[in-house]
Amino acid sequence: MNITAETIALMKEALKSSSADLAKAVTTAQGLTYYDLQAPAKNLYPTITKLRNMTPRVGRPAGYGTACNWKVVQAISGSGYDSMGWIPEGQRSGAMSYTTQNTSAAYVTLGEEDYLTFEAEAAGEGFEDLNATVSMRLLQKTMRKEETGLLAGNSTLALGTPSTPVLSAPANTNSTLPSGTYSVIVVALTAEGWLNCKGSAAAGFTPQKTITGQDGQTYTLNGGNSNRSANATQAVTLGSTMLAATVAAVAGAVAYAWFVGTAGSETLQAITTINSVTFSAPLATGRQAASTVTSDCSNNAALAFNGFLVNAFQGGNIITQPTGTAGTGTPLTSSGRGSIVEIDNLLKTMWDAYRIGPTVFFVSSQEQQNITNKVLSNASGPLLRYDVSATPGQPYAISAGGQIRYYYNPYTGGGMEAGGGDMIPVVAHPDLPPGTLFAHCAKLPEWYQSNEVPNTAEVITRRDYYRIDWPLRTRRREYGIYAEEVLAVYAPFALGLITNIANG
Repeated sequence: MNITAETIALMKEALKSSSADLAKAVTTAQGLTYYDLQAPAKNLYPTITKLRNMTPRVGRPAGYGTACNWKVVQAISGSGYDSMGWIPEGQRSGAMSYTTQNTSAAYVTLGEEDYLTFEAEAAGEGFEDLNATVSMRLLQKTMRKEETGLLAGNSTLALGTPSTPVLSAPANTNSTLPSGTYSVIVVALTAEGWLNCKGSAAAGFTPQKTITGQDGQTYTLNGGNSNRSANATQAVTLGSTMLAATVAAVAGAVAYAWFVGTAGSETLQAITTINSVTFSAPLATGRQAASTVTSDCSNNAALAFNGFLVNAFQGGNIITQPTGTAGTGTPLTSSGRGSIVEIDNLLKTMWDAYRIGPTVFFVSSQEQQNITNKVLSNASGPLLRYDVSATPGQPYAISAGGQIRYYYNPYTGGGMEAGGGDMIPVVAHPDLPPGTLFAHCAKLPEWYQSNEVPNTAEVITRRDYYRIDWPLRTRRREYGIYAEEVLAVYAPFALGLITNIANG
């Protein structure tokens, strides 16, 4: 039946004069409504790439090969006494000597892939250009993976096997941990390992993953964990004692996974960012078994490059809490004069050994909060400054909260003011585990031959970001975005770490 415009108009007129019941026979419940969809899609995911943004990217002018190579003059030593230049009249000095090193870093490939079906492409017309937005999101994810690689990538640092944990049963009358003899195994985690599980004992971690590429080929990635330790046992009495465990700090580790239970049936009960843990409540069920860890899966050898943290662990300046002693992690220490003892020690170490200081501190949100709490204390209150407007008639206003944005380094400073001090930004990084503070000197001071080393680290790109539109093999468009690069850290001594920091 053909319904003309005249028929529809007559129907509308009839409905106007009809009863109220007839006019309300059709409601929004029938779904006969316009769909108000805002376009394009709202991308509500963070793409924070602070290290990628600040690290210079340098393409080689010609001749790439498989690795980036450079030579380092590590020291120049004078003849005789290195610090004495006295020479008798008419005589010649001895010859100075050099300490040199050949260094290389192999190029690796990183990337991500996605696809767009023909149906999705057609259905999305008028909403957003899916060919463009798929590529944008693909590039963003590749950059995020590059960011975590620059921070935590691990090619050469092996965690090995932690020592056997040391257990005790401290008094705790509030403990609800059932009586029994408990067995504890510990596994150390790199920064990649911590990122892969986000510190969640409930989620657990996967020591290895076999990835099937879009080409059907497979490869295996290690997840960033050490081998498991030998187990230790400890008796606990309900209502009077709890279970405490500690392990010798593992070089390169930023977290520790604790497996607890009866001997042979230990399961993952906690992940800490210090080398100790306590248990005073019944163990959780359904957790990852210690038997899933059978080998050291801490690095990815030829597939990865070493990020800043691994370079710092292997050649930087490291302070492990508690400073200079073995044992469990402790919180940062307030100096009582508006600073942090451990940070002051790191600054002094870098200046005394290398005559440099950091240009930025990267911290987790936990450490930024703890630094603020310890610096903005009653003891430091008289040393703090606040600014008020000089404009007459302006009312005073108080803002709640505050954060430490800069940290004063009394040792560095340029020109005639060498040793006159610098302000170091304190920056929260979303991928830095709690318990770790990372100091980075991005540029060497002028008293180094900085014309030859303008940057202490660079991303050397053999081939920077490129997109591949793969040939059609089914009814979908397949894309890949890749980069071939390496992080070249010319001056590992320009990096610093404070690790094993307890919350508080």
